[in-house]
Amino acid sequence: MLPSVILTALIAYLLGSLPFAVIVSKFMGLADPRSFGSGNPGATNVLRTGNKKAAIYTLLGDMLKGVVAVLLAQYAVRHWGLSTGLPGIAALAAFLGHIFPCTLKFKGGKGVATALGVLLALNIWLGLLTAATWLVVFYASRYSSLSALTAAVLSPMYYFLGAGTLWPLNGVIALCLILICALLLWRHSANIRRLIQGTEPKVGQKKE
Repeated sequence: MLPSVILTALIAYLLGSLPFAVIVSKFMGLADPRSFGSGNPGATNVLRTGNKKAAIYTLLGDMLKGVVAVLLAQYAVRHWGLSTGLPGIAALAAFLGHIFPCTLKFKGGKGVATALGVLLALNIWLGLLTAATWLVVFYASRYSSLSALTAAVLSPMYYFLGAGTLWPLNGVIALCLILICALLLWRHSANIRRLIQGTEPKVGQKKE
């Protein structure tokens, strides 16, 4: 059991370490996203180049690696009789791979898209509900960070509220979702300070 968990976590981490912001930017002849704006290798910073297609490709890539990591774990659970909490471990490992990627000297993005990807794979309704939360907050505020923070905080709550009706409650998955939420909040600590101070730039607004 333990070797299977370690192997699953390792594969998920390596998938999460794929730096799509850097890969897409290089492929499309754009500047390295770590060299401008927030310096964050993520879709929001890629969008600052003005290339919407590159930002969309980055977003989809970062989501997809989370989806694949969890789906592989779910396959292992179904076909090899492994613990039903394994997809939660894969979700956390993929998220850790994104924010601490071995491919970028452990300096990665904030993990919003990857977190959404793992949620969609864990349960489509959980993922869609979290995505809808992001969209509603973003539409009302135009703050990408505030949208991500709100969705991150509410996603574990949604999991507990839907447990027993929309999906079964799994303690390991619940714990992993709480850890992902905590890590995402930590990665956005600078954004939280700017939101409190009123200096956080909105999407489309130049960062001073």
